[in-house]
Amino acid sequence: MNIALFLNLTKKRTQNIAAGIVEFFQTKNINVFLPDSQATELNAAPLSKAHLDRIDFILSMGGDGTILRIAHQHQNIKAPILGINTGHLGFMADVPIASIYPSLQDLIDKKFTIQSRLVLEAEIKERTTFAINDIVIHRGHNPSLIEIAVHVDGNYLNTFEADGIIIATPNGSTAYSLAAGGPIVSPYLKDACVITPISPHTISNRPIVLSTQGVIQIQYLSQYEPVEITADGVDRFSMKTGESIRIKKRKEGFALVALDRHDYFATLRSKLNWSGKLR
Repeated sequence: MNIALFLNLTKKRTQNIAAGIVEFFQTKNINVFLPDSQATELNAAPLSKAHLDRIDFILSMGGDGTILRIAHQHQNIKAPILGINTGHLGFMADVPIASIYPSLQDLIDKKFTIQSRLVLEAEIKERTTFAINDIVIHRGHNPSLIEIAVHVDGNYLNTFEADGIIIATPNGSTAYSLAAGGPIVSPYLKDACVITPISPHTISNRPIVLSTQGVIQIQYLSQYEPVEITADGVDRFSMKTGESIRIKKRKEGFALVALDRHDYFATLRSKLNWSGKLR
């Protein structure tokens, strides 16, 4: 087995925990590769020496943001990701520090499933990007609300006057979209996305769940400065007045390791501090 391990070194204790993980895998005769700048210090093989098509799993240490950065920065590694949560709020990175070694043993013992999460693809000005969580259009440096027109498969939906708009996957429905008032959508849904306006001027402008079978086109109407577009908070570019961004479902999904001990609803209850009791 070959493991590519990535660390978020801004998280406390991450490096010491990573050293223990490397040692654990090596005692099982499993190869561990790290980015070249970290490999020597942690007694692992440098990623530059790995055959990337032979990497079986990516191990992410950090939070959900770390997983998203890995997915964008290392698109040439097609292996599924297992996330160890060394941060705070994490829905994809759901392996707690206290359960690291039993979870890694589950990985070795194949006590898991591989989930394919929906990914959005966006095209603007002949540039293409993708989003595992969300695509956000924000007013950026403009001091006032912006107007954004939304069409679905050529049919006019609405013009939102707001700080911006979030197009979230089910996986990303618990991220920025949730903070902006959007619904929680099961990440197991394969053909749905959420459009959530950010601080809309009209309170009747509510989040809406749409099918991803078609194409969503979003046009920037206001005669202001360019607006900012981000994909997963990683890929960034701008859009001028009159320009449009086209969003659709990407054929290739995002592969996430779900251990058998994993329970999505338990994660929801824990992360959102729900206090309901079973009666």
